Amino acid sequence: MLIDRNRVGFTIKEGITLVMGGRAKPRRVLIIVENLPVPFDRRVWMEATTLQQAGYHVSIICPVGKGFEARRETLDGIHIYRHPLPREGNGLFGYIAEYGAALFWELWLALRIAFTRGFDVIHACNPPDLIFLVAAVFRLFGKKFLFDHHDLCPELFETKFGNRGPQYKAMVLAERLTFGLASVSIATNESYRQIAIERGHMPPDRVFVVRSGPNLDKVKPGPAVPALKQGKPLLVGYVGVIGRQEGLDLLVEAAAWLRAQGRAALHYGIVGGGPELEAIKAYASAQGVADLFTFTGRAPDALLMDMLNTADICVNPDRVDAMNDLSTMNKIMEYMALGKPIVQFEVKEGRFSAGDSSLYAKPNDPVDFARKIAELADDPAKRAEMGAFGFRRVHDHLGWEHERPKLLAAYDAVFS
Repeated sequence: MLIDRNRVGFTIKEGITLVMGGRAKPRRVLIIVENLPVPFDRRVWMEATTLQQAGYHVSIICPVGKGFEARRETLDGIHIYRHPLPREGNGLFGYIAEYGAALFWELWLALRIAFTRGFDVIHACNPPDLIFLVAAVFRLFGKKFLFDHHDLCPELFETKFGNRGPQYKAMVLAERLTFGLASVSIATNESYRQIAIERGHMPPDRVFVVRSGPNLDKVKPGPAVPALKQGKPLLVGYVGVIGRQEGLDLLVEAAAWLRAQGRAALHYGIVGGGPELEAIKAYASAQGVADLFTFTGRAPDALLMDMLNTADICVNPDRVDAMNDLSTMNKIMEYMALGKPIVQFEVKEGRFSAGDSSLYAKPNDPVDFARKIAELADDPAKRAEMGAFGFRRVHDHLGWEHERPKLLAAYDAVFS
């Protein structure tokens, strides 16, 4: 069928069928994601629901996780197949166990889906860059492969382990093979698109930028919950994974410096779990600021939204490194969607997303980070001005409603 590209209504089910012998055949998609359960992975869920609302038949393979233990579930018409997974790998043998188990389950469930619901394309969400091994099996039978590039896995390895040894080189090879097998690649920003073209050797017209804009129907301003401030005048909010590269230790050091300067009017609400959570709690105690922090661990969306809506300042202490400099962080745009002023370190894509809604500290300098927090704490008018800028930018340019047509265009390219 011909598609009128001038139409803008998302409810029009553009390109949802292939005409074969006079019969309409729905497009069928299998999304595979390893590192987070769905629908907890908000980007993957927005992609899945966008496709389902456009008439696609969508299946998902993902791991189980806290609050998402059901091995088989159907939500909003999307069929979810979850599998067990060992604890996050730490070292060579840990990664072999984790990735080996994931690949086994992904292949097994993909075969099961192929003989039941069926699929025409595998949509692989990294990390890791190994799902192409599952897709390669089905490419032999004419299935298409779309690579959804969420993370720079070689740079992530370098950030975690500080070297470019054999494992790093193996990850570069896996990334190259992934791009080589893909019919189409989706990048989360222009930096990732350039990597797909230059390092992955993909044709530019087969690489589509689909940013992780927040769903503004769900991420929206709401009432504050004063009790979350724990008696302090101001709350500093953070949401996200707590790992080595997320820099929560730098935030703890910033809080300790502010306390030493007599700036004790701040409480810090930290929403999220991860492999470094307990270490960060211990570090806050060692720095004498544990009483200034609330760590919720992985929390339901309601608590996450309450914390962010209550926050006066939101922070992203991600370290400046090869990965974070080029990556778009979901939390930045969620902060902006709620009209919150932001403090982060100077990173390329973070500045592109936030613009004037953020202050930018010197790379990996916790004292300068603390000074930026203090600057906003002392200036309510500036906080309001910055928050209003971010709110407008997300609603006018970066919300998911602006990314939906780009995702559907990428799928039109897959099926063209």
